[in-house]
Amino acid sequence: MIIVFYLIPFLIVISALVDILRNEFNPHQNKVIWVIVVILLPVLGSILYWIIGRGQRVNRY
Repeated sequence: MIIVFYLIPFLIVISALVDILRNEFNPHQNKVIWVIVVILLPVLGSILYWIIGRGQRVNRY
């Protein structure tokens, strides 16, 4: 049961980092800033990215 409390935040952070690295941002520096935020503030940074950062991505299509 305790492993769930470690696994869920870990998966949230990994999914945010993968999403950041796979997409383009405008301006390009936003990608670096989001990676730093997610690494320094893992759970909070990931939540902030999913709320705020996804709107900063560049549409590819």
